[in-house]
Amino acid sequence: MEPQKPCEPEFYELLEQLQALDFVLVELNLYLDTHPDDLQAIKQFNVLTQERTQLANVFQEKYGPLQGFGRAYSRYPFEWPQVPWPWQV
Repeated sequence: MEPQKPCEPEFYELLEQLQALDFVLVELNLYLDTHPDDLQAIKQFNVLTQERTQLANVFQEKYGPLQGFGRAYSRYPFEWPQVPWPWQV
């Protein structure tokens, strides 16, 4: 694996926003496991899921895939082997 390349500040800002959304979505998912009839929580979950999807698309267009195995598109050349990977920052 090649050495980690420093990234521009926006890379870290977008990644931090994604991590915050992921945290809230996991917590809402756990809440909804025990409160499946909470319409407000379902609405919030769906709004945040849409926001996360849009932000992930922006991130991936600028910096490459967040996940492998067909969960994100890649540009040419294939970007997955490039570092840093999202969990390395």
